[in-house]
Amino acid sequence: MAQDRVVDFDERIVLDERPEVADGTAASRKAAKDPQKPDSGPSANGKRMARAKIIAPIAALLLAAVAAVTYHYYAGWESTDDAQIDGYINPISSRVAGYITNVYVDDNQHVKAGTLLAKIDPKDYEVAVASAQATLANDQATADASQVNVPVISVNTSSQLASAEADVANARAGISAAEQQLAAARAAVLQAEANSTKAQDDVKRYKQLVDKQEISEQVYVQAFQTANGATAAVQAATANVQAAQDAVRQAQSRLAQASASVQSAQTGPQQIRIQRSRAVAASAAAQKSKAALEQAQLNLGYTRIVAPVDGVVAKRSAQPGQYIAPGQQLMAVVPLDDLWVTANFKETQLQNMRPGNLVKIHVDAYGRTYSGHVESIAGGTGAVFSLLPPENATGNYVKVVQRLPVRLRLDKGQDPDRRLRPGMSVVPDVYVKEQSPKAQGAAQ
Repeated sequence: MAQDRVVDFDERIVLDERPEVADGTAASRKAAKDPQKPDSGPSANGKRMARAKIIAPIAALLLAAVAAVTYHYYAGWESTDDAQIDGYINPISSRVAGYITNVYVDDNQHVKAGTLLAKIDPKDYEVAVASAQATLANDQATADASQVNVPVISVNTSSQLASAEADVANARAGISAAEQQLAAARAAVLQAEANSTKAQDDVKRYKQLVDKQEISEQVYVQAFQTANGATAAVQAATANVQAAQDAVRQAQSRLAQASASVQSAQTGPQQIRIQRSRAVAASAAAQKSKAALEQAQLNLGYTRIVAPVDGVVAKRSAQPGQYIAPGQQLMAVVPLDDLWVTANFKETQLQNMRPGNLVKIHVDAYGRTYSGHVESIAGGTGAVFSLLPPENATGNYVKVVQRLPVRLRLDKGQDPDRRLRPGMSVVPDVYVKEQSPKAQGAAQ
């Protein structure tokens, strides 16, 4: 139909250019139908063929270009429908036992961090706090009393011990002096004995010379008197030695007496240590009571169960009047500000996938597409971390394409209303043709 209209238009132009034709439209139609004009049919067909030869290659090139661009675009994307939104689920449990008196939230309610969720009857824990306070006051008073006599006993005992030790030092100094005097006396005895021996030898030699009248008798008498003096000096030196020995024994007695005084004074420090030990024990008891009081105060605070993070309450099981044990889960809080997508891609799709690759995430629930990027790739396939991992070394082996969890992080600011929820099905498309600037930065 379009070609017929083109032909008619061309024929009208050609006929309008002929002056001899009065009615162009009627004449052209008559000429086209007149069998006596054989030139008009082949001329139109030739024009159509000429146009077809020009248009066909252009159309083919355009189609090829569109196909190439389309293939190049879609070949750079990897997609999977095995993906869902994930997030942390914070379980809320009690740290103390008791009966629940109030529950202030319900499922699907948004709460802020620190919001009071439930309350346990605090009466038992208030009594425990009061008892701990009384015990602490008693132990603190005992510790203070134990510290009173320690300084006085310490000063008295220290002075007594210092005096006794000074006496010991003086006694030891006296012994040292007496021993030195004794040594000097013994040396004097040796010297006197040596002089006496020499004098006796001189007497014997002079006696022989006197008998031969080779020396005068006066020299002999003088030598004899010198020998008697030397003998007397030996006796005096021996007496000095005896006196020095007696002085040493007296000094040793004084040392023994001073040592006994030291031993007597040393019992004072032992008493001080005993008193100090009692004071330390009393102080330790006070510290223990203080710790018990702090624990009782903590337990009292644990009767107020608050939200640890911002989020939405889920799986509430706590009811007023219910008795709960420590660690029993009461509800959960799901933080909606920290969500990501876990996409299980086939291992054959991960060849060019890197942290930082751009991602388009289509959420089935809302029909909306979010932008994001690849955050990380798991350290193993899902089968490896399953409850019963495969043992490929046993039995017949059938190769199965494995899937690896890939964490995709949504760009910030795309969910101000917090409509996304963990577990929602999504379809992510990861652009893996070339790395984005984020991917290059992450790779570096």
